[in-house]
Amino acid sequence: MKKLTKKIFRAFGTEVTRYTPTPNEDVVSLKPEHNSRGDVLFSYMVSPFLLKPGESLPNSHNSYWRCLQIAKTFLQLGYAVDIIDSHNRTFQPEKKYAVFVGHRINFDQIAVGLHERCIKVAHLDTAHWVFNNYATYRRKLELQQRRGVTILGSHRIVEPNLAIEHADCGSMCANDFTSGTFRYAGKPIYQLPQSPPTTYPWPDGKNFHACRKHFLWFGSHGFVHKGLDVVLEAFSDMPDCHLYVCAPLHKEKEFAKHFDRELYHTPNIHAVGWVDVESPEFVEILARCVGVLNASCSEGGGASIITCMHGGLIPIVNRESSVDVEDFGVLLTNSSIDAIKTAIQRVAGLPDEELKHMAHKAWESVRAKHTREKFSEEYQRFALDVLRKAESQQGRVSSSK
Repeated sequence: MKKLTKKIFRAFGTEVTRYTPTPNEDVVSLKPEHNSRGDVLFSYMVSPFLLKPGESLPNSHNSYWRCLQIAKTFLQLGYAVDIIDSHNRTFQPEKKYAVFVGHRINFDQIAVGLHERCIKVAHLDTAHWVFNNYATYRRKLELQQRRGVTILGSHRIVEPNLAIEHADCGSMCANDFTSGTFRYAGKPIYQLPQSPPTTYPWPDGKNFHACRKHFLWFGSHGFVHKGLDVVLEAFSDMPDCHLYVCAPLHKEKEFAKHFDRELYHTPNIHAVGWVDVESPEFVEILARCVGVLNASCSEGGGASIITCMHGGLIPIVNRESSVDVEDFGVLLTNSSIDAIKTAIQRVAGLPDEELKHMAHKAWESVRAKHTREKFSEEYQRFALDVLRKAESQQGRVSSSK
């Protein structure tokens, strides 16, 4: 753990300045090894830059590592980087930043105070808030009409914002579905790879005949939004197929109460709870299952599905899951209980060799496209393109004076 922390700080050089007025108002200033070519403002998560000695970087979400890598990229390209948390409501930009990279939260408020030459990049981690919020309330309505219950929580509402309207361009670790929800704004959207915290070797010797009827649901909170309700109802009607639920069930007690029968009293549904992706328990679950299932109503890149594909699972997803399955997965016709049952039964009925072939192609695809190394390479290309535009913008403004 201590070694990891040292690596993180060594990656950003030795000159680190931290200003701490109050919690959530930290400003961390990092300087490159040599003379700075300019300044970059980065607004997202400041906590990964404030690790104490012996404290490790959390792997519960890709964003922690991704924030470090984005800042590191600009440092390596010779720019000083000021980092603030996106919830910092008091920060007032004083420098003439060449580039502003910001999370959707508070993006527009910061953008209006920046110098006219600054290139503004919205780092988008969800589908557009209008689509996202409409979709999640539609799911809650469908649940209400189907089961006669209203669940107050279990959604993932995105706060209204005008990030894309104030940005020159956007970046996201997602596919055409997610980027399409921002198309109305007419801004360039750059698609980047996902950066899962771990990869797994191909599971040689996996018994695809034994695991053909075993499937995994893996995700974080917002269970109605993410479609766990319809998945549970589908498997409760398929006693010969098993579902393993790896999710923080303790965080949504209201959902767990309404789905107590499916989660805890249905023999073919196994409520595992939250599992660390680097743990032996998770690797064992990957080996036991043939596919990973997702029926979310709105996603910003499907990172949990990508992680499971690294473990050799076949993706069974809907369009809104934001994962391209090509010819190695199954795209749900819709997110209904019947569509899920049809897809699961189809996969469970495939020959062993075809299951192995699909799983291996899924594994090969994410190994080639979605790793931390690939994200680092692609983000550097993206940053260079943005910096060239910033330098060009600066030249045009200077020549017009």
